[in-house]
Amino acid sequence: MSRNRQIETAPHPGEDREPGWPVLSLARDIEDEARYDWHRHFRAQLVFASEGVMSVSTHTGTWVVPPEQAVWMPAREEHRVVALGRLSMRSLYLHPDACAGLPEEPRVLRVTPLLRELILRLAALPMRYAAGDMAARLGAVIPEEIRLLEPEPLHLPLPNSRRLAAVTRALIEEPADARPLSDWASAVGASERTLARHFLKETGMTFGAWRQRLRLVKAVERLAEGAPVTNVALDLGYESPSAFIAMFRREMGTTPGRYLAAASN
Repeated sequence: MSRNRQIETAPHPGEDREPGWPVLSLARDIEDEARYDWHRHFRAQLVFASEGVMSVSTHTGTWVVPPEQAVWMPAREEHRVVALGRLSMRSLYLHPDACAGLPEEPRVLRVTPLLRELILRLAALPMRYAAGDMAARLGAVIPEEIRLLEPEPLHLPLPNSRRLAAVTRALIEEPADARPLSDWASAVGASERTLARHFLKETGMTFGAWRQRLRLVKAVERLAEGAPVTNVALDLGYESPSAFIAMFRREMGTTPGRYLAAASN
């Protein structure tokens, strides 16, 4: 089914303002490609993919979330979620009072084994709970565990300026395009030095690093859809599958084959 199918966003724990429930959970199993359209929550959200892959976008960037990782979305941050095929999504919603010391910007985080079990156990319990219940005790541990999580390199920041946006849109459409920055500068009517300076200022990355991050994000999406590693490597502009595998292992800490195995479990 097309990922244009929209999942309804009826009132749910993200809008609950009761501070007596500092952490609430919601489980959702999606059988095919689908999306949550643009929305925001009163509570901060930790979106965890126990199985499958999703992408989460804000107006300033996109995050790809593979299995056993999660995206942290601060309270009131407008975002969109796309399931890239079958997905088991487990979300935690944290009341603002429980978010002291937690990230103020969205990011992909590597979930620890302890946090994974906390998320799955909380999702299996009744959504509302009383003080002293097991859910309350689990919820008290979760914010501390989130503070320990390390960010993953699956964020693709998007620039604001017209010239840079034109370059990044073109590359998102054709990530294999290997033209140097000087060619892009000529295409948008800027000097190479100016374009390089603004790229670093607006995205926090050099042009070359941004293009590699784009290819990594696109690779994760394609692998999640079941594309063969060789096809992904060549479609993204790598000269050989081995060069692509080396990049993937360097950035993700595992090979595409092992990643595929985890995504399909």
